[in-house]
Amino acid sequence: MAGQRDNQNRLYQRDAGYIPRVAAVHDMCGYGKCSLTAAIPILSAAGCDVCPVPTALFSAHTMFKDYTFHDTTEILTGYLDAWQKEGVDLDGIYSGFLGSAEQVDIILRMYRDYPKALRLVDPVMGDGGSMYPTYTEEMCKAVIRLVDGADLLMPNLTEVSLLTGLPYEGQNLSDEQVETRLSRLLEMGARNVIIKGIDRGDGKLRNFVASAQQGGSSDKQELVHDKLPFMIHGTGDAFASSLCGAVFAGKNLSEAAEIAGEFVRSAMQHTRNQPNYQERGVSFELDLGLLTGMVD
Repeated sequence: MAGQRDNQNRLYQRDAGYIPRVAAVHDMCGYGKCSLTAAIPILSAAGCDVCPVPTALFSAHTMFKDYTFHDTTEILTGYLDAWQKEGVDLDGIYSGFLGSAEQVDIILRMYRDYPKALRLVDPVMGDGGSMYPTYTEEMCKAVIRLVDGADLLMPNLTEVSLLTGLPYEGQNLSDEQVETRLSRLLEMGARNVIIKGIDRGDGKLRNFVASAQQGGSSDKQELVHDKLPFMIHGTGDAFASSLCGAVFAGKNLSEAAEIAGEFVRSAMQHTRNQPNYQERGVSFELDLGLLTGMVD
């Protein structure tokens, strides 16, 4: 494992010529741009060796009217046992959408098996104030267990509410409301937090970055991006995956979040030229070069 943690704002020190290995613990959708179909190419473009751990198999993502869903929980213990027998090592464990509450224990097992790996948690539970269709209250309560010890936690505002118990108050949050939510997540044990998607109706989107400091205080930074006049499914997965890729390229958290925000914005502009983009989701293929340029 050639990389190492540097400080609280630079989670990974990239060694020249080394390719970090990252387990991507996400579902796989046959159609629709999200989860592993985003994580694998985006992290690969950022110079990472991506090792998928499929938490569920979907024919298409849940924004489509018709889709099939298969929970893979029963295969994962043997899957990871085989990795252990082969001596697989990991630099990072990047988790997202889960197929069952029991899969939280699978991730915690991975943390024990790979204690030096960065813990990157995108708590994919819902959006727009609602849980995703395959999620339950039990699953959301289980995901809370991943907050404590997360090197990087990347929730949207719906997920912040589900994790903390604070009310979902839409996307137009004041600095004070954002500070309350960041502080709560840091108090729950996250080491670094990025809350994404604050929209104050001024044509901008804001992401806030905070890191736990000695004495329980936090160091908060605001990152502002131009908002495009349309929404596309899958941008959250593209943002989190490119953010993780930038982290493993050796960028500090503010730089990584800035890169991820611009990557998603550019991808959204290209997406609008594709057929059925409203349903299929964000098309990022033409923008992967923005990430390959991070790695020497």
